[in-house]
Amino acid sequence: MHKFNPAHIGKLLRKDRLGAMSPEALLRSLGLKEGDKLADVGCGPGFFAIPGAAIIGPRGTVYAIDTQQEMLDSLKEQGVPANVVPVKSAEHSIPLEGGSADMALIAFALHEATDKVLFIEEVKRVVKKGGIIAVLDWKKQEEEHGPPAEDRLTEGEVEALLSGAGFSAVRSASLNESHYRVSAVK
Repeated sequence: MHKFNPAHIGKLLRKDRLGAMSPEALLRSLGLKEGDKLADVGCGPGFFAIPGAAIIGPRGTVYAIDTQQEMLDSLKEQGVPANVVPVKSAEHSIPLEGGSADMALIAFALHEATDKVLFIEEVKRVVKKGGIIAVLDWKKQEEEHGPPAEDRLTEGEVEALLSGAGFSAVRSASLNESHYRVSAVK
């Protein structure tokens, strides 16, 4: 099972990481808005958490959640906005109350979960009824960058995980040659 090595944190902060699409534009296209509460699950060093904080403004909160302390330390080193709350979690146990978030983002982390069903169920628990879950991940193909192809999930596999967990309005879209997104409603 591929797990991202924190020694390569710099790769996660590259501005060209998603090609021409910016993290802010992507979050807005998913429906993130001022005053929302965002659970950025597997936040890494904040590639999405920091732009998310700008969108939601001072009335909102970004829960920047990661299992690796090195990722949260890197996030803090960048100067965390006041509306970003770093949260250390276990893979299947997020220390937030149920229904804490309007949106949960799992960006390039689902393929790393050892038990994907349990992981999705735990993320579902922290999303409020009517809230959105969005999964961004690598297309299942051989590439020079990213996780090994055998560790990647297809869009159909992610759709099935979300549907199986009881999410509705499951939709997928290609982001670029390497990445896709799948979103759904709780």
